[in-house]
Amino acid sequence: MAAENHSTVTQFILGGLINRPELQLSLFFLFLGIYSVTMVGNLGMITLICLNAQLHTPMYYFLSNLSFVDLCYSSVTTPKMLVNYVSEKNTISYAGCMAQLYFFLLFVVTESYTLTVMAYDRYVAICRPLFYNIIMSQRACFLLLARVYVMSVIGSNIETIILSKLSYCETLISHYYCDTLALMKLSCFSTYHIDMIVFFLAGFDIIVTSLTILVSYTFILSSIFCIRTTEGRSKAFSTGGSHFAAMGMFYGTTAFIYLKPS
Repeated sequence: MAAENHSTVTQFILGGLINRPELQLSLFFLFLGIYSVTMVGNLGMITLICLNAQLHTPMYYFLSNLSFVDLCYSSVTTPKMLVNYVSEKNTISYAGCMAQLYFFLLFVVTESYTLTVMAYDRYVAICRPLFYNIIMSQRACFLLLARVYVMSVIGSNIETIILSKLSYCETLISHYYCDTLALMKLSCFSTYHIDMIVFFLAGFDIIVTSLTILVSYTFILSSIFCIRTTEGRSKAFSTGGSHFAAMGMFYGTTAFIYLKPS
């Protein structure tokens, strides 16, 4: 492939998941089904929480925001991937690639910090139930989410601006969307310093959020073990169990992708 520099690169080619033309149509319907279920599920969750006054609590407020973020997160990459499955040109414009990268990073970081806030909410609910309504007031919940989005905007801006300044000598992205690591492989020059910045940003987010969650659940488990009745313990476990499982899956995947050695 002929070398190109940043000034002449106007589009990238997305490599996709697999290079098997005979499977393209099957994969299209598979991911269309998954995307449809994701959209319906998240929209249904948001609608249900908005319409049911009994669900207007901090826990469901954060859950509706998590559903919104997951909906947006899925919509950043999936529609373009579906179009590529049924078209002959798997291309994306330079501006479109940078926009996709920005919003992908924005919603990934937002999801991680939202899970952290939800862990804190469960800590207050289980460990300090008498003060729950005071600590998790409507204003406090709004400020917590505002800080989540501020952190997300800062992180996604830093990475996107850095990658937009790179000179690219290749245009084939070995991925189905514009990802940080995939784009850095196309650079004409060494990306060691950028690797370190990405490693630091990802490491900071993962360490800060996961430690906060682990500390919260350490206190939660300590409080649960102090409950004498089996019914009380079961209720407390059910309150935070699903969130803990979701957190483990999210951070495990993120750590594997961004913190593995190159």
